[in-house]
Amino acid sequence: MKQLRFVSGFVFLVLTFSAPALGQQKLLTIDDIFDPVKKINFNGTTPNIRWLRDGTHYLLANDPATPNVPRLQKVNALSGEASPFHDAARMEAAFTALGGFSRQDAKELATRGSYDFNHTETAVLINFANDIFYYELGTDTALRVTNSAEEEVGETFSPNDRMIGFVRNNNMYVFDLATQRERRLTTDGSPKILNGRLDWVYQEELYGRGNFEAYWWSPDSTMLAYLRLDENPVHEFTVVDHIPYHQNVEVTPYPKAGDPNPVVKLGVIDAAGGATRWMDTYKYQPADFLIVRVSWTPNSKKVVYQAQNREQTYLDLNFADAKDGKSTTVIREAPKAWVEVIDNPHWLKEGSFLWESERSGWRHLYHYAPDGKLLRQVTDGKWEVRSLGGVDEDKGLVFITTTEHSHIAPSPYRIKLDGTGLTRLANTDGSHRTVLSPTNNYFIDFWSDLNTPTQTRLYDTEGKLVRVIEENKVEALKEYRLGKSELLQVKTRDGFVMEAMMIKPPDFDPKRKYPVMSFTYGGPHAPQVRNAWGGVTSVWYQALAQKGYIIWVCDNRTASGKGEESSWPVYRNFGELELRDIEDGLTWLKSQPYVDGSRIGLSGWSYGGFMTSYALTHSQSFKIGIAGGTVSDWRDYDTIYTERYMGTPQNNPEGYKKSSPVHAAKDLHGKLLLVHGAIDDNVHMQNTIQFVYELQKAGKQFELMIYPKSRHGVTDPLLVKHMRTMMTEFIVANL
Repeated sequence: MKQLRFVSGFVFLVLTFSAPALGQQKLLTIDDIFDPVKKINFNGTTPNIRWLRDGTHYLLANDPATPNVPRLQKVNALSGEASPFHDAARMEAAFTALGGFSRQDAKELATRGSYDFNHTETAVLINFANDIFYYELGTDTALRVTNSAEEEVGETFSPNDRMIGFVRNNNMYVFDLATQRERRLTTDGSPKILNGRLDWVYQEELYGRGNFEAYWWSPDSTMLAYLRLDENPVHEFTVVDHIPYHQNVEVTPYPKAGDPNPVVKLGVIDAAGGATRWMDTYKYQPADFLIVRVSWTPNSKKVVYQAQNREQTYLDLNFADAKDGKSTTVIREAPKAWVEVIDNPHWLKEGSFLWESERSGWRHLYHYAPDGKLLRQVTDGKWEVRSLGGVDEDKGLVFITTTEHSHIAPSPYRIKLDGTGLTRLANTDGSHRTVLSPTNNYFIDFWSDLNTPTQTRLYDTEGKLVRVIEENKVEALKEYRLGKSELLQVKTRDGFVMEAMMIKPPDFDPKRKYPVMSFTYGGPHAPQVRNAWGGVTSVWYQALAQKGYIIWVCDNRTASGKGEESSWPVYRNFGELELRDIEDGLTWLKSQPYVDGSRIGLSGWSYGGFMTSYALTHSQSFKIGIAGGTVSDWRDYDTIYTERYMGTPQNNPEGYKKSSPVHAAKDLHGKLLLVHGAIDDNVHMQNTIQFVYELQKAGKQFELMIYPKSRHGVTDPLLVKHMRTMMTEFIVANL
């Protein structure tokens, strides 16, 4: 039910979700949500599926604990008819015959839930025990690609499936499947020189966490473009695991804001071997500029790379000749503040390409000629293209996921290449994540809303529902007495419409006054309010609501996801505007007769930990705060993320000082609980230690909890249970 309300000068929209039936009387416990043995599955089942190349079938990975069901099944998308994807027993026998495997190892290799497939989906690569193995499906022969004590990473098939690329000791290699011989392509790899392998900061901030590959095959399989990262200028950071009897010490190059980045070069080398041809990137100075994406033109003649200055105030799309390295800039993005990398060009058959840009303040699609001349803007409006799913060139259709219908619930659309005919393809309110089939005839839709765990459906590309793949009725949720959830819109003092979510206690009495526990992230373009299922975190919120707390999540404007233009006001000044918006949300809360304005708490992790620490040292609005994985001084965080928004400390010393809770420790107001992973290699525990030291010197009391063997998130199930228990008890005791 939708209704507009006008309260205390704030205009907001409320989406109310029905209260539970009377039969739902159970109360949630920490064991129900987090205990490794006793926990209840409140998320239900979301199928682990990916399309197969024929566009008619998909690959389903079943739970290994499910009896008498193949681990991998080939499923007819239309009928749901399933058959084993491969002969696992035959694959197991092939690895057993290869030698060097226990039967259990061979079985594990044959019953995995995912594989790295070749392009024809007839063979797989497996990285196991620091070596790479190849198996051609349906045969009796497995092949050991590598046999060395050193680790190999980043293994890939060449586009023609005849070779395998990988990186060992920071050098690039190619393995020829026909001759079964490996060929070393680079020779200067070392702990400080990385050829074809990403370092920590390039993984974390540019190419994706856990992605090691920094090389790219040419479409004709004759060449590889690669990054050479020189870590020599980069300062190292030491992380110590204190749990082993003899401490485990990790030393990693980690460039902090203002310090040198790795020096990057872009080269092309023939798959047959020979000298590297370096691309002409010399116009980018100093040498620690960024190469943020690399790909190829479809004809294999040019390397396509995106380059940025280290403060990321511009982004260039360049074409470099693969033979002589001569480089030409075809597009330069340079908006009001920073440019965040999005993705590679999407090439069309005739040589033109689609390009995603936030130049207008909103992410949209643009169509360019092969030489980089703008043909037209394809999408436009005060909404975002969140993803480009694919293009049906025969029909002239582009498939996208956008926020055109709702800023907090992306939906699938199609639009013509000429920019006309924008059509929504799934009309159910809530959030949609879609995967288009390779033949552009169907898409799989993963849908959820605030109170509904993810459901999986198959649609055709006309928007017609074909089949419900997994309805995912989670009966356990019906047994519990849950609070009413509401999605709201609340205006800031200057009129920006913030999205918010509220959960009221299940026995809510409007005549009572309730304390409020609020949660935040707050970082640029990182919304937390979504009309989507929130998983176990949302169930924990319900457990707190059952204890008599109103739960409040409100996205400040710069976090809202309402176009990049909503983030730009934070430029060079973290904390101040975010806190002002958060407090504007509290102003509305305090105007409600059922809210106890003297008992409001705040909690967040990572950027949310920073916001919580900043709020409790720059505001008197909060009685308690729980700050996890806190950035307490942005000089302590990495170059690429921090400098994008703040510039360097050398160019913005006052902005860094103003944004640091460390420098405001003496102004702590309220009860603060600090939480950190002891071996966090992302936001180092140094942040919390520095903050603790200043709080102690200022005579400020606080609580501190450290989680050994935990990195930027606490993931060990026993420690997660401990942490949520501890947080719950802290809230109950102090709010």
